[in-house]
Amino acid sequence: MLKVGDKLPAATLQEYVEVEGNGCSIGPNPVDVAKAAAGKTIAIFALPGAFTPTCSAKHVPGFIEQAKALHDAGVDEIWCVSVNDAFVMGAWARDQKTDGKVRMLADGSAEFTQATGLTLDLNARGMGLRSQRYSMLVVDGVVKTLNVEAPGKFEVSDAQTMLEQAKSAKA
Repeated sequence: MLKVGDKLPAATLQEYVEVEGNGCSIGPNPVDVAKAAAGKTIAIFALPGAFTPTCSAKHVPGFIEQAKALHDAGVDEIWCVSVNDAFVMGAWARDQKTDGKVRMLADGSAEFTQATGLTLDLNARGMGLRSQRYSMLVVDGVVKTLNVEAPGKFEVSDAQTMLEQAKSAKA
């Protein structure tokens, strides 16, 4: 399992882009994790699924609300990672109004999630292999903090905890 001090695993996530610009075409675009994280401080949070109750009501909204404070604390980008396809993540981004605040990154084949070792087997619920709920602060591709939730919990991967960790890392 991924731990503090490890480099992020090599993987490619997908991001749905609504508007053409900055060299991006409309539709899913590949995001090379190593390249995208290089030289940046990133708050990454992962969750079991788009449009699920805790994820939509608490996890994503918390990071949207704290986006400015996180940036002020030295976080360059905020990533939300979920084992969903890019089209679902794009629709969820529109629903949650994440534009300019949180990058909604799809891990459709669970490549990144499996490489972190932070998988969650939800086959019994008809949802297949998913990601555990967690957050981490990553500096230049290296994990500085990692907050993994116990099954069914939402206590340590929230935006406020990440904000405190980002402030501490900056100090």
